[in-house]
Amino acid sequence: MAALLRPVWHALPWRPLAAAGGLGWLLVAGARPLSGRDGDTALGLALLRLAALAAGVGLAFLLDDPARRTTEAVPVRRPVRAGLRLALVTPLLAAWWTAALLLLPAAARPPLGAVSLEAAAIAGTALALAAASVRLRAEPCPGAGAARALLALTAAVLLLPDRRSPLVTPDDAHWAAAHGWWAAVLAVAALVWAVCVPEPLTGHRVAGRPVRSPCGTSGPSRTS
Repeated sequence: MAALLRPVWHALPWRPLAAAGGLGWLLVAGARPLSGRDGDTALGLALLRLAALAAGVGLAFLLDDPARRTTEAVPVRRPVRAGLRLALVTPLLAAWWTAALLLLPAAARPPLGAVSLEAAAIAGTALALAAASVRLRAEPCPGAGAARALLALTAAVLLLPDRRSPLVTPDDAHWAAAHGWWAAVLAVAALVWAVCVPEPLTGHRVAGRPVRSPCGTSGPSRTS
């Protein structure tokens, strides 16, 4: 594990992660005068949700690895490599989110635990979409597709009627129920990640026959 730290650190997709983080901070900080004037918690909540979505788009690129097909036979299995990427990014993500919360004036901050649950569910969904793309399609760079899927899911949620939407405000009677939904989304995303992070399905045997890869090698020789 110690030997993997440096190469994995350098292989992380820092550009999309930094761009997404910077955009999230900009969204929150740019409206700081507005949110601080009247203590508008609804505006603060909307800004934090947009920042969380920006971070989710950046996290969709976490598993991007242009050399993926050349490293499928390395001794260290994919769950370890993917888990190490996530472990390296998680403290930075937590610090980023804490700073985003502090950028809002105290009077404009929504309930921090609830909005942090929403952010975690968005991040988990992005990671689950990327892992599913790698698992099912052996996609070396699933980030763009996962980001588009995350935005499409967000658009679908925005189209839900108000009584079914999880995007409620703290004064809404459905606030607690909506966050039960967010907790369920986070749990499902974690389950999808756990199921999809192992080696992709391509290269496995189907009906007793080895599936040949596009490179002409048999399935077992491509898995680690």
